[in-house]
Amino acid sequence: MKTGLVLEGGALRAIFSSGVCDGLLKGDIMADYVAGVSAGIAYGVSYVSRQPGRNLEVVTRYANDRRYMGMGNLADKKNRSYFGLRFVYDTIPNELVPFDYDTFAAFPGQVEAVVTNLNTGRADYLPVPRRDRRSKVIQASCAMPLLFPIYEIDGQPYLDGGMADAIPWRRALDQGCDRVVVVLTRPRGYVRKPDKPKGLLRRKYRDYPAFLQLVERRAEVYNRERDELLRLEREGKVFVFAPDSTLGVSRTERDVEKLRLLWGAGYQMAADRMEELRDYLSR
Repeated sequence: MKTGLVLEGGALRAIFSSGVCDGLLKGDIMADYVAGVSAGIAYGVSYVSRQPGRNLEVVTRYANDRRYMGMGNLADKKNRSYFGLRFVYDTIPNELVPFDYDTFAAFPGQVEAVVTNLNTGRADYLPVPRRDRRSKVIQASCAMPLLFPIYEIDGQPYLDGGMADAIPWRRALDQGCDRVVVVLTRPRGYVRKPDKPKGLLRRKYRDYPAFLQLVERRAEVYNRERDELLRLEREGKVFVFAPDSTLGVSRTERDVEKLRLLWGAGYQMAADRMEELRDYLSR
């Protein structure tokens, strides 16, 4: 039996997922396959490296640090992102809140990051290198349009994986997972509103028509995939964690207390549903 863990993105709202993952570690539940989108995988690797509390420490220490995020970073021609790329993906994991590369490398399963291929307008699923100390694949998965540069990997241009496959539960099934645990970062009743590519977005990505077409149908695809996922949950075929509320936490939240509360909501939900989860995994 192969268990998959799927982590939706949502930037700092993914601290809810970190709470759930920390609860899974407390319950000694480790998936065989982990797929994440954007912050889902950026935070999810700390689950694979068995470092509970690490993501909470990072966001509570640095959410209000301009080196972490802020318009000054976007204006910096050497950075070109709302987030301080070197600070977030190098200084923090390699110096300030060390990431355990050895434990991550020893994980026997698969770890994949979802990225959006601008040429095709489709999702690609890239293995997360075990000892990349600059986390290029993870950066590409997190690269929100207009707020990050385009990342080129193996000759292909990539941005945020959430544009093409925000909740990669189908990928987990395709990879042979018999049991799939999905962590959402929006409540079950959430419905995404249609996106219309505005002038700046159209100008910025005018060389990628397939990507612009993807943006136009993104909400439709997202809502359909969510509906199908929740139908499978009702049938007992997947197990879904979703916050009852996001507590007003935004993608670029700076209120540390709100971040703590949302993490705590995820952690408590994992604890409260642990027996239910064990039953699902053991069927």
